Amino acid sequence: MDLGNLGLFKLMSRKMGWLTQRQEVLSQNIANADTPEFKGRDLKPFSFRDALSDGRRIQPAATNVAHLQGTRGPGGMDKEQRVRNPYETAPDGNNVVLEEQMLKVSQTTMDYQTITNLYKKQVNMIRTAIRSGGG
Repeated sequence: MDLGNLGLFKLMSRKMGWLTQRQEVLSQNIANADTPEFKGRDLKPFSFRDALSDGRRIQPAATNVAHLQGTRGPGGMDKEQRVRNPYETAPDGNNVVLEEQMLKVSQTTMDYQTITNLYKKQVNMIRTAIRSGGG
């Protein structure tokens, strides 16, 4: 049985992948905290609606030159986005606030541990169901 094909496990795997990518972006922000003109970045928030859509989005097609383009470019929003309103910017133009980044890192770590625990509990429930014969 491949657990990766079950919807719940797919969703948890996607969330864990997003959390891993976010840790990488946050660690880059921390590593460049003293780099002049560096702008901190973060991933766009993980949305269960987007995750459940499984990437099968219908894109509108302009069939007439009078049609409006819309506000999103092709492919929707970028995966990474710049931090827009930092509450602190250094004189050299760097907007990375270490305390803020460390809070995000710790929140991401806690979220990852929560998803890992949920994953383990789901696997144990499946094992229990298999051992007991499903009834």
